[in-house]
Amino acid sequence: MKALQITDVHQLDVIELPQPSPRPDEVLLRIQYVGFCGSDLNTYRGRNQLALRPVIPGHEISATIAQVGADVPAQLSVGQVVTVDPYTACGRCPSCRRRRPNACQHNETLGVQRHGAMREFICVPWQKVIPADGLTPHDVALIEPMSVGFHAVGRGQVTDSDTVLVIGCGMIGVGAIVRAALRGATVIAMDLDDEKLALARQIGASATINSATEDVHEALQRLTDGSGPDVVIEAVGSSVTYATAINEVAFTGRVVCIGYAPGDVSLATKYFVQKELDIRGSRNALPDDFRAVIRYLRRGQCPTDQLISAIVRPEEAAAAMAAWDLAPGKVFRILLALNPLTP
Repeated sequence: MKALQITDVHQLDVIELPQPSPRPDEVLLRIQYVGFCGSDLNTYRGRNQLALRPVIPGHEISATIAQVGADVPAQLSVGQVVTVDPYTACGRCPSCRRRRPNACQHNETLGVQRHGAMREFICVPWQKVIPADGLTPHDVALIEPMSVGFHAVGRGQVTDSDTVLVIGCGMIGVGAIVRAALRGATVIAMDLDDEKLALARQIGASATINSATEDVHEALQRLTDGSGPDVVIEAVGSSVTYATAINEVAFTGRVVCIGYAPGDVSLATKYFVQKELDIRGSRNALPDDFRAVIRYLRRGQCPTDQLISAIVRPEEAAAAMAAWDLAPGKVFRILLALNPLTP
């Protein structure tokens, strides 16, 4: 079977692997589409210190069940449309003991610390399979990245009385915008790209700020009657956006950090105390976040066609990755088609 492998910096190859067979507690998945994540781009660039090398990337999975092991329960059956919870949990660390396995101290994500799903078939434990009936194969590949944004909104304890600033309108930011709007919050989206900001308005943002052309502080003061946003969700991962989150959030507000900054970030820590801030990390997602995204996508109200920047076959993936590397801000999601079905 065909698979993609990041073998070295700026090196993405098509390789051949034997097709696996499921153990009694596993399902064999026929992979239809897999999304390229920002972590895959960082691995390709040699900047992801957590990733194996070489590594088969991929954890944004759209698949159908091809075979089930002898111990797999009856609710999972051949032909079912599914996605996968791609994270591991040790069950023993502090996070797991607190029932937050998404932040397991020893987590290994598919396509990062262990080989991922950019191959025609993969075996996974049945407990990691999440049914996604009623969605197109394309949409199923969007579930995992959107669920990360959904989870961040939960970490921010967003309610309908909040004004929420989402910094970064990539796929994870899109998930945060949608979830905050579904909770009834007033959502402000911030990005450098007008096309992404236009989409943010379609999916729930009531106001947008282009930080390349507008004074961010002035705009936020105007939009919040001088108070600042109650919740800021940082979904970029840069020193500039981290500083913006701390500087602009309201007194006694909440800052939720998703993005990994490439280096150390210098912050005005006086605001931590003066504003009595709650600063919270948000990592990965929980199965309930996946299911919430599935319920949302089933409504058919999300312009998912605008979230898919390109669909490529394995032989085209290296060129697509190189182009993405040169212009990362213009891409929502590139999907790798392995065993595509008609959507």
